[in-house]
Amino acid sequence: MVKQIESNPLPNYIAMVSILLMAVGTVFVFSAGVNLSQDFDLQRFYDFPSLRQILFFPLAVLIMYTVSCFDYRRFSFKSWFKSPTIYLLLLSLALLILVLIPGIGVEKNYARRWLEIPAGQIRISFQPSELAKWSILIFLAAFCDKFSDSLKLFWKRFVPICMIVGLVVLLIILEDFGTAALIALLAFLILLVAGVKWWHILAPVPIGLIGFAVAIMSSESRRERIAAFLQPEKWADSANYQANQSLIALGSGGLWGKGLGMGICKYGHLPEDTTDFIFAIIGEEMGFIGTAAVILLFIAFAWLGILVVVRCKDRFGQLLAGTVVLAITIQAALNIGVVTVVLPTKGIPLPFVSAGGTSMLMSAFAVGILINIARHSTKESLEDSK
Repeated sequence: MVKQIESNPLPNYIAMVSILLMAVGTVFVFSAGVNLSQDFDLQRFYDFPSLRQILFFPLAVLIMYTVSCFDYRRFSFKSWFKSPTIYLLLLSLALLILVLIPGIGVEKNYARRWLEIPAGQIRISFQPSELAKWSILIFLAAFCDKFSDSLKLFWKRFVPICMIVGLVVLLIILEDFGTAALIALLAFLILLVAGVKWWHILAPVPIGLIGFAVAIMSSESRRERIAAFLQPEKWADSANYQANQSLIALGSGGLWGKGLGMGICKYGHLPEDTTDFIFAIIGEEMGFIGTAAVILLFIAFAWLGILVVVRCKDRFGQLLAGTVVLAITIQAALNIGVVTVVLPTKGIPLPFVSAGGTSMLMSAFAVGILINIARHSTKESLEDSK
């Protein structure tokens, strides 16, 4: 019995699945970004997203390994001023405010979501909403653990935490509707799992729906995306063009795909092919087998994460592990839903796979926490068996 527990490979399996997903992403981002219309200048290596991803991959693995050695219980609120969770959230709020200031926040694709950090001859882009997403989710897990006995108190516990989440969502929704909606969804799921009363969860829903409705109606592009989803034929050459091209890429791949690097949708036909629609490129070049393999990897990640939650005997560890699993799997499901046109088009990246250093590094950070929880759960099981 002791030998079985000692040789428990659960943390290694989680790391292997995550690294494999990052490797798949690096390969296909490079494939999507490399086409005949581009001439790479290695002196400007960092200017090309497909080449930058090659740098982010080993850095993400290093971050995942480093964080996995950091005791996850330090993120709890046992000591308010010693917990890094508080400082991460405060830093996130400060950066979210800075990115909205013209001249400081960098605007790309008609949205101001990035900060640029000069580093010699290159400028490193950073997306504060990704840091804010994980900061508020870790904060939620720590808050629910700290006040588990009084979490069902509406005015004393539920309202304050909703105000904090609402502040983060409000700052993000101004420029990034998809991430804001994802955070709101995950926050309510975490609170529900933590034991908040049903009617507490339902109480702010009307306010949230009104807020999101206002955010949609105030943006012409968002209105067009909803209209295109409801009437795809009418918007085939405009707002629904991206979705149509995504389906063409997936359908043209057939069972086995056209072969790695042999896709043609990346030649200007499919916008955001290296980021939000990288799954379509995988489908075109590797076919149904390739997309099914990616989906199976995410299912494996979810299953391994559930095992961590079940085996962990620490409430904070359970909440934190569940938060990481929920965030990554739901985000993956939403991205795949958008690419397959089951959901309206929205900019939500595929975790580990889509191009973007901030998303990959922050996801690796979260997985490092999950691996650490898995290791501690194994040690606790070993001690109990003795």
